[in-house]
Amino acid sequence: MTPKLRKLFNKACTDYGLLTDGDRILLALSGGKDSLVMARLMAARARIFRPSIMVEAVHVIMDNVPYQMDIDHMQRFCDDEGVKLHILHTAFEEFTDKRRTRCFLCARYRRRALFDFAKEKGFNKVAFGHHQDDFLTTMCMNLLYEGSAHSMKPAMPMEHYPLVMIRPLCLVPESEIACYAKTENLVRQIHPCPYEDASRRLQMENLVRTLCDIHSEARQSMWHALEKQWTCSTPFLP
Repeated sequence: MTPKLRKLFNKACTDYGLLTDGDRILLALSGGKDSLVMARLMAARARIFRPSIMVEAVHVIMDNVPYQMDIDHMQRFCDDEGVKLHILHTAFEEFTDKRRTRCFLCARYRRRALFDFAKEKGFNKVAFGHHQDDFLTTMCMNLLYEGSAHSMKPAMPMEHYPLVMIRPLCLVPESEIACYAKTENLVRQIHPCPYEDASRRLQMENLVRTLCDIHSEARQSMWHALEKQWTCSTPFLP
C-alpha cells in the first residue's frame, strides 16, 4: 500500500469518525479497483488493537445482468487479507418501473440485498469504496439535474436499517487508486457491464476531470464546499 493511500484513508477515518471500538463492518465488494483497495485497507485496520473492529466482505451477483467478476480471484484476495467473503444473488424485473434505468434498478436491488444481509447478520456498518471523484461527480450531477449541490457523506446513518454507511476512501483521488490497483494487478473482470458507458454519470466524471484540468485547486475547492454543507446541516454520525 502506498504511503499516500494509507495516509488519506487514516485521515478520513479520523476526521469523520468512521470507526468505533466494537464495530462489525460489512465491506461492499464489487470486485472493482476501488472496493478491493478499500477492503485491503480495512483488513489491515482490523488487525490493529484499537479501535477493535471486525470486517467481512460481501459480493452481490445480479443474475440477469451480463456483468461478471472473477469470483475465484476475489476469494483468493479475501483469503490473503484474512477477510471472510459472502456471495449473494439477486435480480430485478426491468419493466417494473419504466421511469428508471437499468443502472438505477440494478443498484437498488444490489443494495437491498446487501443491507438485508448486513441487518440479518448483525453488522452495524457497511463500507463502500467510493473515492473523492465519486463525491465530486455526484455533486455535479445533482447541481446540473436536480438544482442542488449536495452529495454523499463520509458517514451516513440509514433511515430504514440499523446501519451506518461509511466511505473510508472519500479523501482519495481516483487516479491514486487506479495507479496502485494496476501495479498490484488487483482487478480481474470476466464480462464488463454492457450499460456502464450509457449513463449520465460517465459524462459527469469527464466534467470533473475537465474542471480539475482547468484549475489545479478545483478538487480542493469543491471538496471544501461539500464539507461546509455537512458542517451546516447534520453531524456525520448520530
